[in-house]
Amino acid sequence: MDIKMTTTAFELPGYKTIENRGVVRGVLVRSRSIFGNIGAAFQTLAGGNITLYTELCERTRMDAFHVMIQHAEQVGGNAVIGIRYDTTEVTSGVTEVICYGTAVIVQ
Repeated sequence: MDIKMTTTAFELPGYKTIENRGVVRGVLVRSRSIFGNIGAAFQTLAGGNITLYTELCERTRMDAFHVMIQHAEQVGGNAVIGIRYDTTEVTSGVTEVICYGTAVIVQ
């Protein structure tokens, strides 16, 4: 599926939704490595953007997004609307990221 066929809105401009295929999701659970924590601690001392954590968050969200796209394809959708993200700290240093939306067929 082309990522242009995804949106946080509840309709895809220029397309008509003809079938709802249900909720789809991409779930990832990630932990920070000891080396990443040490590097981030040094960045914290310097102030500003903590790029090690920013990159980890970006990668994790993108990976969860791609898992959601795969799930949408498995249920026969050609688009995903209403996309949202949520995170939960499972335990100290371990975080769940979920990307979810509604798989639909549009034309």
